[in-house]
Amino acid sequence: MKTKKALAESLKNLLLQKPLNKITISDIADDCGINRMTFYYHFKDIYDLVEWTCAEEAAQAMEGKKTYDTWQEGFLNIFSAVQANKPLIMNVYRCVSRERIEQYLNPLICSLILGVVEEKSAEMPVSEADKRFIANFYEYAFIGVMLEWIDNNMREEPSVLVERTSRVVHGSILRALGAFRAGEPLHSAESP
Repeated sequence: MKTKKALAESLKNLLLQKPLNKITISDIADDCGINRMTFYYHFKDIYDLVEWTCAEEAAQAMEGKKTYDTWQEGFLNIFSAVQANKPLIMNVYRCVSRERIEQYLNPLICSLILGVVEEKSAEMPVSEADKRFIANFYEYAFIGVMLEWIDNNMREEPSVLVERTSRVVHGSILRALGAFRAGEPLHSAESP
């Protein structure tokens, strides 16, 4: 774990100097003071290191913030972690596809939303597939908000975005779970 963290710090240092697509494994190994084989012992490539770094930062940001009462703080902490690593995130955002960025953000946001869905559905007869569907729905919305914020160079204040998201989401997860109670038929003719 210590070596992985050192490699992540080397990557962050190098991203302050040049774009991700110009950084080599040798650059990271040299900056970290290790040999290339040690890098490969921990990561398969630079993108694997980027993904691990993002996941570690987010895990720390969301620790204990996956409940209905604390999800806003968890989401704000994710924004703060992304903002604190702006050189890394913007560099990656410019060098890889939007799909790759979504892959980095997906497990972070999913963990947050799934925690809320699981908590709110504890006493409800809702299938695992339906819970997963609800979590995925909100996950994509949250990722969309975050990607647009990153695309706009992180100009808007994260607390404002979290407040807006909170207003949209307030009560809707519980309503969605209620609509998916086991045994109740789905109504395709209803409109939002």
